[in-house]
Amino acid sequence: MQQILNKTYDPSSFETEVYNRSEKEFELQNSNNVYSIMMPPPNITGNLHVGHALTYTLQDILVRFYRQSGYNVLWQPGTDHAGIATQMVVERKLEQEGQTTLTRDEFIEQVWKWKQQSGDIIVKQQRRLGCSACWTRSRFTMDEGMSKAVAHAFVQLFKAGLIYRDKRLVNWDYKFKTAISDLEIVNKEEKGTLWYIKYQIADNDEYITIATTRPETMFGDVAIAVNPNDDRYKSMHGMFAIIPFTDRKIPIICDEHADMGKGTGAVKITPAHDYNDFIVGKRNNLPMINIFDENIHLLKNEYVPEFLAGIFAKKARKIIVEKLKENNLLVKAEEIMHSVPYGDRSNVVIEPFLTDQWFVDAPQLAKEALSAVEQKKTCFIPEKWVNTYYEWMKNIQPWCISRQIIWGHQIPAWFGPNGEIIVEETEEKAFKQADKLGIQHTKLIRDKDVLDTWFSSGLWPIATLGWPEKTEELEKFYPTTVLITGFDIIFFWVARMMMMCMYFTGKVPFADVYIHALVRDEKGQKMSKSKGNVLDPLVLMDKYGADALRFTLSFFSVPGCDLKICEDNVKISRNFITKIWNAARFLQYNNFIFSKNIEEINPKSLLCKWLLGKAQMLQQQINDDVKNYRFDYIAKDIQVFLREIFCDFFIECSKIADTTEVKQIASYVFFEFLRISHPVIPFVTDYLVHELYESDTLTTKDSHKLMSIKINYDEIKIVDNFVNTVHKIRSNDITNYEEELKQFPDELQALHKICTIR
Repeated sequence: MQQILNKTYDPSSFETEVYNRSEKEFELQNSNNVYSIMMPPPNITGNLHVGHALTYTLQDILVRFYRQSGYNVLWQPGTDHAGIATQMVVERKLEQEGQTTLTRDEFIEQVWKWKQQSGDIIVKQQRRLGCSACWTRSRFTMDEGMSKAVAHAFVQLFKAGLIYRDKRLVNWDYKFKTAISDLEIVNKEEKGTLWYIKYQIADNDEYITIATTRPETMFGDVAIAVNPNDDRYKSMHGMFAIIPFTDRKIPIICDEHADMGKGTGAVKITPAHDYNDFIVGKRNNLPMINIFDENIHLLKNEYVPEFLAGIFAKKARKIIVEKLKENNLLVKAEEIMHSVPYGDRSNVVIEPFLTDQWFVDAPQLAKEALSAVEQKKTCFIPEKWVNTYYEWMKNIQPWCISRQIIWGHQIPAWFGPNGEIIVEETEEKAFKQADKLGIQHTKLIRDKDVLDTWFSSGLWPIATLGWPEKTEELEKFYPTTVLITGFDIIFFWVARMMMMCMYFTGKVPFADVYIHALVRDEKGQKMSKSKGNVLDPLVLMDKYGADALRFTLSFFSVPGCDLKICEDNVKISRNFITKIWNAARFLQYNNFIFSKNIEEINPKSLLCKWLLGKAQMLQQQINDDVKNYRFDYIAKDIQVFLREIFCDFFIECSKIADTTEVKQIASYVFFEFLRISHPVIPFVTDYLVHELYESDTLTTKDSHKLMSIKINYDEIKIVDNFVNTVHKIRSNDITNYEEELKQFPDELQALHKICTIR
């Protein structure tokens, strides 16, 4: 016997129960129709934020829809080892415990211990949101299979000449003493100073003035560039200038990098400490002079004046400016606003730094990945993001993949005593190669650097399916169907997966890439703790339920537009779900006949035919919405059906036309509504079908006859006209409603009382 539903909708009373009951249905199904999505692996140090919630909600809607539709669905979950972030967490923990002198192996052992005890908190939070991933297949970017795939990829790319070691500029984080990626940089607008400095022309009394925000780098200058079309400096072409406080002469060269409209039109070229200057230096075959150590202190070398050696760059800047003033070499100081790069975790200024690093030949790998999108083998949705992808891929630079930290995939490279480099997947293979080269094993030194986490996550779509082995899963689920992610990692993750996976398989990793926008507050401002406008999905789920948060994120997911939401939006969604709850209670209290299967659905009344027809139309609309990635339409179509069609009209009519057929059709259509709505709001829908229809779950395909019922759509139009007329009567647009109703069949005229409901 059915339990009477609680008067109040309280999601906290059943969401955990619903999830645990249905979790077994998330695994792979036996079907030839295949649908696969790769979950963006979150950092093991992370907590669920609203951006995560958006990504996972949209993915889960698709996954649940196709699983319901009878597809064999793989939603591949997993987590990322998050190199620097994880190392920071564990280092902080060990410091508190007084453990500060661990060896590399001991530290790594402590990281694994921490992961087992405290890591993967975010996975529990994903489940709290309702993510229906294939959890038994969960992967970790440092698990044994992933590690083998990463080593194999590195070796193959190295042997193909697509990975190499070079001395180039990288983003240097001096706090962690490692190179970092662009994604790990936060650019902050700050007040700064543009100093105009005089460099004396060699062998005469003239000066050339340059403008710089970083005078401390002047000792790494190798040239001064002027635009070849700048008449102000034509007499100086080929001359030399002297770096202040030194006797070193540098040439004045012509290069179009010098902008005649900026500063003085003359720019100092410091290839070892500026990305643009590095390019100019390469173009003009200029030397690279490094003047910083790994702590960004000025070096004690022939280029740096003795009074500055060993001093931190920022402190040296103040000393240099004072010296320039004393020697009448400072023309002026101009206050400016400029962008300064900071490490997102270290919060120190990131310096361009010349070091020996491992690089991937990204420009070469990008060719096939670029061509695939041009040929629409992979499509971006909304389409505007394809231009962002093109811009990035056409101007891509070599990718620095080495990191000077401990936690991560150690680079499978060994250095010999005479500069030899041996790259193999295992130490055993490296020793065999050393034997061939006549190098003693004891003289081989393993590279201590680890790989950028984006290298392993770039292999995610294939390595999680068993690559480089030719597995059944790889054959069945690759290429994947769609990737859903934020626009901020098109460059960092999407592009890398395209390059890496295409190189190793010859196939694109996904057919579609759906790019969602940012979640902002109701004023359109970016969320930040300092502004106090951050929406915490965990708090919102505790207050309003996971379904309310999911419905809100879907409702506001208009392609190409940022989501402007606030807590009140989630509250409104909760109120809508409460209306679903109350509709179920109404059916229950009024003895409606709860059955999800009606053997012979052959309604006689126009009203019942109309409701079935509207349910069919809802199903077709949702099918189209899913196909077109219109998550906002999915939510709105569900809401309109429940509010306007089922509750505001049919339920009110059922109070007048209280027949067995009406009760039978209403309960059947309510089940179909719950089934259709399930991908967006899985908890309340699963709970209600379990309580009312004695069905365990809506997760997998269930036999239903909705789309096979024959409907006369001319009859549907008759009732549609009746509904429109009722609305006009209710809003006082029509006063003599009895006369107006005479145009309709007797069955509908008998519902005249509906016209008086306000």
